[in-house]
Amino acid sequence: MIEITSVGSGFHRWDDLLALIHSSFAYMDDVIDPPSSAKGLTPASLAEKAGTEIAFLAVEEGQLLGCIFCRPELADCLYIGKLAVHPDAQGKGLGRRLLAKAEAAARERGCSRLRLETRIELTGNHATFAHWGFVKTAEKSHPGYDRVTFIEMVRTVDATPPVLAS
Repeated sequence: MIEITSVGSGFHRWDDLLALIHSSFAYMDDVIDPPSSAKGLTPASLAEKAGTEIAFLAVEEGQLLGCIFCRPELADCLYIGKLAVHPDAQGKGLGRRLLAKAEAAARERGCSRLRLETRIELTGNHATFAHWGFVKTAEKSHPGYDRVTFIEMVRTVDATPPVLAS
C-alpha cells in the first residue's frame, strides 16, 4: 500500500529522493530548453528546500515512488514544484494523490489557488494538468530566451477535498 507522508525533520534519504526526481524527469532530457532545474539539485539543496517548503512523499514498502514540493506565495497561492512520480509508478493516480495533499495544505493555510509552471514542450503535462482542473494563465520565458519556454497554470482550491478514484 502506498502511503503519502510529509517530509519531516527525521527524513535523511536525500540521495534516494534526488534519484527519484532525476528518474522521473529524465524523459525531458533533449526535449526541453533550457534544461530542467532538477539537474542542479543536490542532496543538500533538497534538504534545504524541504526545510523551507512543504514537501510530501509517496512511499511503498520503503521505496520512494513520488514527491511534491509546495511553497506559499503572496496573493493567496500555493506554488507546486517538483511533482515527481517514479516512471514505474506513473499512470496509477499517484500524482493526483500528491496533488490532493498539496491542495489540503493550501486549504490549511487559507490559500485559494494552486499554481504551477510546466515547460512549453511538455504538451502531455499540459493536458494532464488541465484534466486535473488547472487552467493556463500565462506564457513566460526563462531569462535570456526570446521565446516562450514555459506556461503557468492555476487551479482554484476546492472548499471540500476532492474524491479520488482508486
